[in-house]
Amino acid sequence: MKKILKIVGLVFISVFILLIGAVFAIKSMGLSEELPVIQIGKVDLSKIEDGTYTGECSGGLVKAAVEVQVNQNQIVEIKILKHENGLGKKAEKVIDEVIRQQSLDVETVSGATTSSKVILKAVETALNKN
Repeated sequence: MKKILKIVGLVFISVFILLIGAVFAIKSMGLSEELPVIQIGKVDLSKIEDGTYTGECSGGLVKAAVEVQVNQNQIVEIKILKHENGLGKKAEKVIDEVIRQQSLDVETVSGATTSSKVILKAVETALNKN
């Protein structure tokens, strides 16, 4: 019985040490960083001249750079030039909704909210540069 208790105690201590090591590793790598609050503003397309505009946004671990093409006060194309996203790749489909609705006031992609907002903010930044 003593031998079993000794083994259980050693297993418990080993697991505890591993958990502390994992918490330390996560904190030292910056992975515990809080997600930023990203507010998407409105863009008045009637004031945007024809052309191609670039914009970027950084939201902690998620970053995006986009190129937005405007023709006759409409967004005709959005290219994602860079998207560092972790697991948020599916957020890239948010650009289809922006083009379809001609607005940044679109739903974010479930499970990729931060990436969606970073992409939308990059588009907003591009369009507000003119």
